Amino acid sequence: MPKGRAAFLTATMIAVAASAAPGALAQEPALRLQEVQVTAPAATFDGTADAASQGEYPGRRFEVRPLLRTGEMIEVIPGVIATQHSGGGKANQYFARGFNLDHGTDFRFTLDGVQINFTTHAHGQGFTDLNFIIPELVERIDYRMGTYAAQDGDFAVAGAADFRLYRKLPADIAQVGAGSDGYYRTLLAGSPQVGPDSRSLLYGIEYYHDDGPWVSPDGFRRINAIVGVADGTRDEGWSGTAMFYTGQWHASDQIPARAVSDGRLCRFCTVDDTTGGRTRRYSVAGNWARTGASTVTRANAYALGYQLDLWSNFTYFLEDPAHGDQFEQRDRRTTYGGQVSHLMLGSLGGREMQNEVGVQVRYDDIDEVGLFKTVRRARLSTVRRDTVRIPSGGLYWENRVPWTSWLHSVAGLRYDRVGAEVRSDNPVNSGRVHDGIWSPKFSMVFGPWKNTELYVNYGQGFHSNDVRGGTISMDPATGEPAARVPLLVKARGSEVGARTKVLDNVESTLSLWQLALGSELVYIGDAGTTEPSYGSRRHGVEWATTWFPMPWLSLTANLAWSHAEFRDNPAGTQIPGAIARSAYLEAAVDGYAGWFGSVNLRYFGRRPLTEDGTVVSSPATLLNGRVGYRISKQVRAWLDVFNLLGREVNDIEYFYISRLIGEPASGVADRHFHPAEPRRFRIAMQLEY
Repeated sequence: MPKGRAAFLTATMIAVAASAAPGALAQEPALRLQEVQVTAPAATFDGTADAASQGEYPGRRFEVRPLLRTGEMIEVIPGVIATQHSGGGKANQYFARGFNLDHGTDFRFTLDGVQINFTTHAHGQGFTDLNFIIPELVERIDYRMGTYAAQDGDFAVAGAADFRLYRKLPADIAQVGAGSDGYYRTLLAGSPQVGPDSRSLLYGIEYYHDDGPWVSPDGFRRINAIVGVADGTRDEGWSGTAMFYTGQWHASDQIPARAVSDGRLCRFCTVDDTTGGRTRRYSVAGNWARTGASTVTRANAYALGYQLDLWSNFTYFLEDPAHGDQFEQRDRRTTYGGQVSHLMLGSLGGREMQNEVGVQVRYDDIDEVGLFKTVRRARLSTVRRDTVRIPSGGLYWENRVPWTSWLHSVAGLRYDRVGAEVRSDNPVNSGRVHDGIWSPKFSMVFGPWKNTELYVNYGQGFHSNDVRGGTISMDPATGEPAARVPLLVKARGSEVGARTKVLDNVESTLSLWQLALGSELVYIGDAGTTEPSYGSRRHGVEWATTWFPMPWLSLTANLAWSHAEFRDNPAGTQIPGAIARSAYLEAAVDGYAGWFGSVNLRYFGRRPLTEDGTVVSSPATLLNGRVGYRISKQVRAWLDVFNLLGREVNDIEYFYISRLIGEPASGVADRHFHPAEPRRFRIAMQLEY
């Protein structure tokens, strides 16, 4: 038997044996979701959180918070930033814990347990587009930072976030909105009862349009639709959901600073006005759960189809002075997957013990993942074109023991295995490859003492690399020999933290963490090849506090600091794009004489742009606000203002070589930036019935 399969079966037997320990409790178990609310006063301190950096954000809080883009929902997680360097329909760029996460690498995103990150994606490993989510249908966001949860597999290095949709909305809603620069949005959603009292339908349809402030309008148009049915609860019931999303846009890609300084371009101009994209996503998913006297069994299954055509041009006329450097990235895939978990109560030496064992499987059937040279979206040549099949699976076991009234432990172990078959247009880059990895986890929770808990966490995790990097022999762009890279890269993380609610109306968390990554190996979607890099180290501090001086008023401060560096890199220790400092400050009103809204400040700190640290980005501070009023029991209206102070700051900055017409053939090394949008206004009205 192959070594990897034997290890997988051994882990299965160990987990099942541990979970079936004698002395199962006959009484109703105190089974709890491993989460606490960090941004609401109903948090508890009874061992239901495993780390200070773990929490839950209730979706109804988005009613008081303005969102310029859907992806900004994840900024409710302390230390996480979502920004954009292209058109609104492209996946956001994310930052957290000293990582430039690009479009999702090293942060795991799921929707009701279904992974959103795409592996071996045309534009980059872990590509995560959140535009298919309707914010009003999100009941809560569960998040876990670090590598400490056994349930989290691929990409869960900096952390993980799970968007949980409502099974039944608090009210049916009809919403219309309009605003600056061609923005308008309509939404119709509801959840009427169908059949028995426990069963309800969920539906939603959204149309969105936004041109943005760009000289060449973004023209971002999207349609979202969802229909689902649910019966019972998340712990005792079932649900089924079908979703559809389509979007298209022109790209407002980053531009060279030198051209803005000398007047060749304005801040909201673009060099190539034919870049942009179109995408489509459709899926079906089902969830089932059953709770017994001492067990909870959960299962889900899903299938989704996905398409993307993306045209970009970041170097303009550097590689091809005659036609320009525009290229197309194309992705066509179908993904199937599911998971089953079984939680059981038992005993160990007379103490209660909780064991959970789970299996997660996924199959990516990628009919086409390609890179093409283009001019004005017309193809000139093929750089590479592949068909890829990726079966993957993970098995995990987690054990919880309350040793005393003030101490409990969480131990976990998971094994993941990935295989792949690559059929490339160049046979030398075809082949089969596989890899497996073990990830132990361990946490200790101390307390509560006076509504205070202390945490010690350790865990190993991993991210996968683009599987084409595991079979490559020749660089498709240059024809030079190319080195193969491992499929899976290990991460080791640890954390100490505290959570306190000594005062009834104040909750605060503090986390001190560190993380080591085996290598920064990633697939470079813009070049069509995999580039190996060096190992890295990171450490930092996160502090999050929410104060409720009045039942209707909350004041929030989320502050994060981190340091990231390469190991043994002769070019320098700095990791380009690694975020060092971020802050989110908010004052929110909800329910004061019918008024609601918030003012929030987001600080996005400096990042090194080169490995030697000689070039750094500028910091960006933005102030946004919402003011709303409940006109009647059924009608609410609000005004959103983005970039209240009208600051000229940048969403993102890079440093690389590009060439404009008339410049030297070797190009010019320069900053390239995507500006933050100027002051913008949006108004909306919502009927609840």
